[in-house]
Amino acid sequence: MAGIGPITQDWEPVVVRKKAPNAAAKKDEKAVNAARRSGAEIDTVKKSNAGTNKAASSSTTLNTRKLDEDTESLSHERVPMELKKNIMQARMGKKLTQAQLAQLINEKPQVIQEYESGKAIPNQQIITKLERVLGVKLRGKK
Repeated sequence: MAGIGPITQDWEPVVVRKKAPNAAAKKDEKAVNAARRSGAEIDTVKKSNAGTNKAASSSTTLNTRKLDEDTESLSHERVPMELKKNIMQARMGKKLTQAQLAQLINEKPQVIQEYESGKAIPNQQIITKLERVLGVKLRGKK
């Protein structure tokens, strides 16, 4: 490669700059105050429904009427009385506490307490675990 001549750099210099401020940054309180000090023109626009808790569309009357006309009571299914009695009797028959039974089925003691008080939403997997550990069929024919 001898004799070709001097090697020169042909690259353009690269200048790294910050990005121009976006719309949110332009509306920032600091930016607005700086613009006021410098005498720049500031445009203020009041948006309708700004700062209110109202939806953009006022079609809630239709939904409200549907809810008012709805007579269906919505609630979760709870543990039946016979199931909670069966769990309690089987647990006491095995002489286990709620905490011990919960540990045997790998659940929290609160789960057993909710099942025995009738507050739990029935979960077939948990009921199956209880049947296996207690050795009793807790569910009737369905």
